[in-house]
Amino acid sequence: MNPFFGSVFWLLVTLGVLVTFHEFGHYWVARRCGVKVLRFSVGFGRAIWRRIGRDGTEYQIAAIPLGGYVKMLDAREGEVDPAERHQEFTAQPIWKRIAIVAAGPGFNIIFTIAAFWLMFVMGRTDYAPIVTAAPQSLAAEAGIHEGDRLLTVGGEPVTTWSGSYDVIANALLGRTPLAVTVRGTDGTERSLVLPLNRLPAGEDVGQYLDKLGLELAPPPPVAATVEPGDPAALAGLQGGDRILRINGTAVKNDFNDIGTLVKAAAAKSPRLSVDVERHGKPMNFIVTAQMKSEKGQPVQWIIGITSPAAEVAIQHYGPAKAMVESLSLTWQRTTDTFSMVGKMITGEASTKNISGVIGIAQVANAAAQMGLDRFLEFLGLVSLSLAIINLLPIPVLDGGHLLYYLIELIKGSPVSERTMIAGQYVGIALLFTLMGLAFYNDIHRIILPS
Repeated sequence: MNPFFGSVFWLLVTLGVLVTFHEFGHYWVARRCGVKVLRFSVGFGRAIWRRIGRDGTEYQIAAIPLGGYVKMLDAREGEVDPAERHQEFTAQPIWKRIAIVAAGPGFNIIFTIAAFWLMFVMGRTDYAPIVTAAPQSLAAEAGIHEGDRLLTVGGEPVTTWSGSYDVIANALLGRTPLAVTVRGTDGTERSLVLPLNRLPAGEDVGQYLDKLGLELAPPPPVAATVEPGDPAALAGLQGGDRILRINGTAVKNDFNDIGTLVKAAAAKSPRLSVDVERHGKPMNFIVTAQMKSEKGQPVQWIIGITSPAAEVAIQHYGPAKAMVESLSLTWQRTTDTFSMVGKMITGEASTKNISGVIGIAQVANAAAQMGLDRFLEFLGLVSLSLAIINLLPIPVLDGGHLLYYLIELIKGSPVSERTMIAGQYVGIALLFTLMGLAFYNDIHRIILPS
C-alpha cells in the first residue's frame, strides 16, 4: 500500500478503535449510574452514519475522526423534563459524576493492558541487542565495536533491542552519561559510558539518536543460502561462504555492501571476480551476474545469495505471565511518559519531541507493516497516552472536570458557572497551542528531517 494512503488508513483504524473505547467507558458507566445518554458519537461534525437504539440513544459516526463525545441529559444545556430529572447528569451524587468522567481514561488504560497482554500471548518479536556504532559518533567514541551485545543499559539487564532502545531514548531526554555493559565478539565483557551529556540542548530524540550513532549490527557478508540456478550457484559458491572481495574491492562487514558492489561492478561488466573464505580457506570464483527482479523489486544485477537472518528474541508467555508482563510494561510506559512531560516542563527535554496526527499516522503505518504484535503495542502506547493526556488538569479535558469535582468536594459547592466558562477558554487556548506545536513539529520533521 502507498505510504500516504497506508498512513491515513491505519490512523483511521487507530483513532476509530481508541476513541470508541474511550467514549464507551463514559457511556457504559453513565448508564450504570442511571444517567440518560442522548448521543454516542465517534468523530465530530456532520454525521455520516446515524441510528437510534432501542434505549433511545442516538449512535453516530461523524465526518471529523479526531475524537468523539457522549452527550448526556444535562440541565446546563437546556430544560429537563421533571419526569427525567433523576436521570440528569448534574443531579447525580458527586462520586457518580467522578466515576463517569474518569471512566474514559480508565477504559483507555484497560485497553492498554489488554493490548499488551495479547501481544505477549501471541509473542512479541524483537531482535537481540547486537549493535554497531556509526563512524565518528558518540557510541564509537565510547568504545562500542561492531557485533557487541548489550548486556545492561543504565544498570538494567536487557535482552532485546527494543528494551535497550527504550532505556537509551529516555536517557537521551535528560542528556546525562549512560553506563552500559557489552560483550564483544571475542566473549569479553566491557563496561562503557555513553557521553550523552555532550549532546546539544533543544533537539528531539530522533536527532539525538543520530548523533549517538548506536545501531543494530547489520548481517555479516556471508551467503546464508545460494539460490539454485542463479549465478553464484552456477559458479560454485556454497552456503556459509564469507564474501571478502568483489573485483578486488574489499567488502565491508555488512551483507548489504555485497549488493552495492555487485551493482557497481556489473554495470561495467557482468563477469565478476569474487573472493570468498570457506572453512578458513580463501577461494576465488568467476561469477557472471544477471539482471533479475526478486520479490517484486525492480530489475537489478544479482548473483543469487541470501543474507543471514538476524538473531531474533521473542517474548512469548502464557496467559498468567503475560498479564504480569503487561502490567509491568504499562507501569513502565506510564512512568516514562510522566518523566518526559516533567523534563519538557523543566526544560530538560525539548518540546520538539511532541508529535501530532501526522507523526501518529506515520508510526501507525510503520507498526502495521511490522506485524500484528507491533501494531498491538502501538495501539496500547497511544491508548495510554490518551489516558494520561485526558487526565491532565486542563479545563475541557476529563482531568479538568475531575479538578472541578475535587474543588467541589473541598468547598462543599460546585464551581461557579463563570469560573467554568473562563476555564473552558483557557483550556481551549492550551489545547490549540499544543495542537499547533505538534503540527509544526510534524511538518518540520517532514521538510527538515535532519
